[in-house]
Amino acid sequence: MLPIHRGSVFSRSRGLLIAGLAWLACGGHGHASQTDVATRVEWRFDNLQRVGGRPLTVVGQPTIVQTDRGPAIQFDGVDDGIEIDANPLSGRRRFTIEVVFQAAADGPAEQRFVHFEEPKTENRALIELRMTPEGRWALDTFLRSPEPGLALIDRSLTHSSGEWHTARLSYDGKTMVAFVDGARERSGEVPFTPLNGGRTSIGMRLNRVFWFKGIIHTVRILPEPTR
Repeated sequence: MLPIHRGSVFSRSRGLLIAGLAWLACGGHGHASQTDVATRVEWRFDNLQRVGGRPLTVVGQPTIVQTDRGPAIQFDGVDDGIEIDANPLSGRRRFTIEVVFQAAADGPAEQRFVHFEEPKTENRALIELRMTPEGRWALDTFLRSPEPGLALIDRSLTHSSGEWHTARLSYDGKTMVAFVDGARERSGEVPFTPLNGGRTSIGMRLNRVFWFKGIIHTVRILPEPTR
């Protein structure tokens, strides 16, 4: 009979407990642990009922469209959005936010379309676009916890509309870095206390302004910053 290694069993049990607590922290309910959350979250927007096991609150009339990457949600840039009663950034000191999307060339000038916010504060993380008159867009990322926060944008770095792109906001505990399609654009140091619970909006800011026009395929939260 093989010997039983009690230390190994204890370690595995402890690891499962920690993983379970981390999963609960990602749900955005109650008080999140102020330690690194080592889980990966992927929200695939292929329906208007649920994402990541959570119900969606639909604002306006976003629609499901078929794309070369499968179904995704299309937003009209006027009054379409989605709210999710969860904040997958809750408790995280280090993370990468990643969104796969297509922007429409005729969208609004300012679009704050991925928004995570802590309750009863304005502490938040955002991925935003700034459109040019030519129908191209520049990435804008923002972190604040606490104020004043930091915005990163370079309007000289523009990207095509009507095509798939991946935007990333990465934070390593000290420095925020913005990426488009894997290319580093801007960076800056900013203090960021982990958010504690909260909600998320997709296609708009949580207070239902700055609407996005285009298609959103996936939002991911990765446990490590992008290098």
